[in-house]
Amino acid sequence: MNRVYVCSCFGITDKQVKEHAAAGACTPRQIASATKAGTDCGSCVRTIQGLLGRGACPRRELLEKGNKAAVLAADPQPVLADAA
Repeated sequence: MNRVYVCSCFGITDKQVKEHAAAGACTPRQIASATKAGTDCGSCVRTIQGLLGRGACPRRELLEKGNKAAVLAADPQPVLADAA
């Protein structure tokens, strides 16, 4: 069995990245949340971007069409309460 390690810091393979992408992870940040890949030295982030490709993500397609719900789902921002 050939293993191609994408992230040497955490031992994450290209197969694992592809599995997470198939499950809905569309960005390197989402891959990092699932696997920690890209959170230590960062040298694998471009490789992860290459594996994710463009247009393969349903959420990305919704974002390109301007779907606000997709924007919220893709990159949630913390809600800040007014400090009054």
